Formats: sequence, C-alpha cells, structure tokens
Amino acid sequence: MSEQGGDVTRRRWLQHAAALGLGASAMPRAVASNEPFPSRPITLWVPWPAGGATDISLRILAELASVPLGQPVLTENRGGAGGTLAMPVLQQAKPDGYTIAQMPQPVFRAPHVQKVLWDPIRDVTPIIQVSSVTFGMLVAAGSSVRSLEDMFAFARARPGELTIATNGIGTTPHMVLEALFTARGLRYIHVPYKGTAEQLNAIAGGQVMAGVNSTGFGPAVDAGTLRLLAIFSSERSRRWPQVPVLRELGFDIVAKSPYGLSGPRGMSPAVIGVLHDAFKKAMFDQRFKDELAKYDQEVDYLGPEAYAQSCREIFAQERAMVEKLGLTRTGT
Repeated sequence: MSEQGGDVTRRRWLQHAAALGLGASAMPRAVASNEPFPSRPITLWVPWPAGGATDISLRILAELASVPLGQPVLTENRGGAGGTLAMPVLQQAKPDGYTIAQMPQPVFRAPHVQKVLWDPIRDVTPIIQVSSVTFGMLVAAGSSVRSLEDMFAFARARPGELTIATNGIGTTPHMVLEALFTARGLRYIHVPYKGTAEQLNAIAGGQVMAGVNSTGFGPAVDAGTLRLLAIFSSERSRRWPQVPVLRELGFDIVAKSPYGLSGPRGMSPAVIGVLHDAFKKAMFDQRFKDELAKYDQEVDYLGPEAYAQSCREIFAQERAMVEKLGLTRTGT
C-alpha cells in the first residue's frame, strides 16, 4: 500500500470510528497491517431454533452474502432465553469479523429485567439493520375464541385456565400480553416456547388456547391452520386487511421489532464496511425480499451509524417500558 493510500484508509477509519463513538487509539491491527478480509468462513449466530421464519430468512441472507464476500457465511443456532443467547457469543468473540449475530429486540430489554453479564450497547458493533417484524394474537382455526373480547371474557369467567404461548419470557409478545391483561385485571398462564415452529404447532394442536408470535405465522394463517385475532402494528396489514390492530380495540400498543446484524465490540470500520456492503447487497436480492414477503415483512435498511443510533434509542425505550410495567429488576 502506498503512503497516500494508507493515509486515505486511516482517514476513512477515523471517520467511521468517530461516528461509532470509538477513539483513534482503537485502530485495529487488521487495518494497520492490511490483512485480507475475509480469508475464511464467517459464522452468523441465530438466537432462535432452526426451522422458524427468522432462521430460514437469515439462512437465505447468509447464502446470498457469501457470494460478494467470497467466503461462506455459516449459520449456527442458539435458541432459548427469549432470543438473547447470541449475546455471550459476541461478548467473548474476537472482533475480527468472523463472528456476527442477529440482534433481536429482547436483547435491549433483558438487562432491564434481569441480571446479565453483557450489555447490548457496550459489547457489540452494529453492522446493518435488516428488517422489522410485527406480532399478532393467534388461535387454532377451530377455536371458539373469535376475538380478543372473547379471550378476555374466558379469562374473566374461568380464572387461571387461559393458556397463551409466546417465544419466551421477556420477549415482545410477553410484554404485550402483560400490558393487555394487566390493563383489565385479568390473569393468564404464560407458556414460553423456544421457537416459532414449536409454538405454532402447539396452538394448532390445542396444547395451548392461544399464542402471540411474529408474522412468521403467515403461512399457517394463509393455509387456514391458525386464525389471526389482532395485529400489533400501527396499521392493518395489506395481507390480512380484515384483522384489527390493537389501537382499534382500545389499546395504545404498537409492537414493532426491528432486527439487524452486529459483531463483537471493537471491530474495525474497514471490516464493518465489507460486511455491511455484502449483506446490504444480499438484503435487496429479490430472493430474500420474496422470503420476507412470506411473513408480511419488508427490507428495513439502516447502515452502521444509523443502526447504532437506533440501538441506543431502543435500549432507552425498553427501559422506559419496563419501568412503566413495574418489571425493572432489583438488586445487582
């Protein structure tokens, strides 16, 4: 590399570092020595079990991103704990770009409701926001419950018998349920599942009376296996226009859950740039957009700096919500 080229690289790195809140002293060895990246496979950690909508779409995204990267992007699943189990992986990984993970909404909430050893702002390097999911209340197609009012009436008439599934304690669906039922002084039995596929099968099979999940339920609703009672978005879905949103039912609740990809703390902006460019190209590939459409999702792109800012804002919003619901953890 020429001296002039090195100066340009350093200036670009410093500009990225300033935007991400890093100091000039953090300039990594990978940039200084011009080590090639990537020169081996990259691992994308998915904090959900295999087979769910997010897992499938991220596998396609990883496959598409492998082409511009010139190296395979391998997906590894680590489901459980409400989608937070990839955080310890990022916290312990080297910031060389070979370990990245999906960042779902629960990682910004968990530190406010329980003791964790990681921090979703301090311990990660945001790379790119990918998409956003919304949620809905579901029952089996043959259920006698045909509306949220029917569900509230059942809970009122038969306390302690209503079972509702979510994808984990502290997840967005769980938080919405707490708000819905607490507002009316009603109780329900919370049944957490590790993944979407398992939960949807439980609802359809009558193991639980209802469930709340992301729009990964789309194919099951379209197939007539499940019935959608309400959507948690700000407006009715074009796909299911007959289904009301919570605001229409008297609840000022909008549950949108953006997600993106991040790496460990301290990644070089040069490496971030390579990953960002490859995944951005993959995100706008028609194959990936078609996969998202199966779940009533669209590409919701943010670059590294904007995504980092969004993460900070979401972290603060989650703290406010947890405090409002009285779920803030006590002790240290």
